[in-house]
Amino acid sequence: MQIHSLGLDDFCQEEYSLIGIHTTLEDYRLAYLLNKNLNTSFYKSKENLEFENFENKASFSVFNYSNTEYDFDWFLIANSFKREYQTTSNELLLTSEIKTYLIPEKKKIDFFIKISGDVSHSFVVETIEKIKKIDQVITSYYVDKQTLKSKDFLIF
Repeated sequence: MQIHSLGLDDFCQEEYSLIGIHTTLEDYRLAYLLNKNLNTSFYKSKENLEFENFENKASFSVFNYSNTEYDFDWFLIANSFKREYQTTSNELLLTSEIKTYLIPEKKKIDFFIKISGDVSHSFVVETIEKIKKIDQVITSYYVDKQTLKSKDFLIF
C-alpha cells in the first residue's frame, strides 16, 4: 500500500495571474478607467487589505470584480500606503511621510491586478495591451508571481 503525504504548500497554492500597473492616478479613477476600457465592473471593497506590524499599520485599497461568465475574480490592489506623522521639534510642527509597500521588491509598481482562476496567458496579454491604451497609464506588464518574495501578501 502506497502512502501519500501532503505538504503545507499543497494547500496554499492559489492559481492567479498578476499584472503590474504604473500610473499617477488615484485608485478610484483607475478603477473607473479600467471599467470603461476592459468592460469590467470594479467596485470598492468594503474592507481594505490591512497589515499591522508593531506600531506600523498599513491599509491597501482593494477593488473587486467578479466575472461569472468565465468564473474569474479580479482584484485591483494598491501597492503603497502613505502615512503622515507629526512631530514637534523646537516648537516647530514637523510632518514626515512614511510609505509602506505591499510588495516591497516591486516599489515602482503603483497597482496590481490579480486575476484569480486558471487564466490563459493570451487573455492576460490581451488585457495588458488594453490597459496600456489608457492615456493616464504609463505602462502595464505581466508580473511573474514565482519571483516575488512577498507573494503571500496577495493571498486573501
